[in-house]
Amino acid sequence: MEHIKAHFVNGYRDDADLIGLAVVENPYPYNPLIDGLDLMVLVILQKDSALNGTEHVQIGAERILVRTIDPSSLNEWVSGGENRNIIEWLVRGEILLDRDGYLNSVRERLLQFPDSMREQKRFTEFAGFLRTYLQAKQDLLDGNLLDAYSHVLTALHHWAHIVLVEEGRHPELTVWKQLKRVHPGIYKLYEELTVSPETLEQRVQLVMLGCEFSVMNKMKTSCSLLFNILRSREEPWSIAELQAHPSINVLHVDLSLVLQKLVQREYIREVAVMSEPGDSGALELRYMIAT
Repeated sequence: MEHIKAHFVNGYRDDADLIGLAVVENPYPYNPLIDGLDLMVLVILQKDSALNGTEHVQIGAERILVRTIDPSSLNEWVSGGENRNIIEWLVRGEILLDRDGYLNSVRERLLQFPDSMREQKRFTEFAGFLRTYLQAKQDLLDGNLLDAYSHVLTALHHWAHIVLVEEGRHPELTVWKQLKRVHPGIYKLYEELTVSPETLEQRVQLVMLGCEFSVMNKMKTSCSLLFNILRSREEPWSIAELQAHPSINVLHVDLSLVLQKLVQREYIREVAVMSEPGDSGALELRYMIAT
């Protein structure tokens, strides 16, 4: 394995665009951490030269996954949860080259898990919970029981992630093993849903009740990121402005659904304004903190 590491170090050492180089070995033969290959090489390059691409190569008997990315996209992966393996890659990986200490600073930030990162994670997980929970409710009404089961199981995962983030833990790493220690009540619901002798409909309804009672009560804390943005100015915000905000545009969340739920709960207000002067036919909906 050392000769493979040396191969990539020699190949990138003199590359002026290189920011960092790390490797992750596959811990088990069937572990999907690095897509089933033997070794992953994470290459961080300046934005202008990064391809944000994937390559499979072979050196000797070893099959290698090469991921090339720029710092901006890496930040999106870390903040938005689009690539959940990224946390393990950065925490467990061996740093081979690290210009200006970039990768070490990213790792240190992940290990510290600062409040700003927790806010983004909570908001992302709550948005995901809301979408799948409401879809499960609709599935039950429509009589689509298996779809309801699938969606409520996903909602339960998002709920578990919210709790782990509140405890200062990254939810990407062994979710249910962590949760059994941190919040046995949610773990018990997970068991009720998956292995209880009750009928499938009874199991789904039980978890739906738990979701309704517990997670909806977390709406205000889970959406603190959005509330802080809305408070940052007196004028109401359009959804386009909110989606473009640097704290939100990396998260890939269903912002429309969250906004509508917050309006219904009267945490925020909807304000109708003329989209263009003199045009009274179409009013644009904007949003601000309820007073």
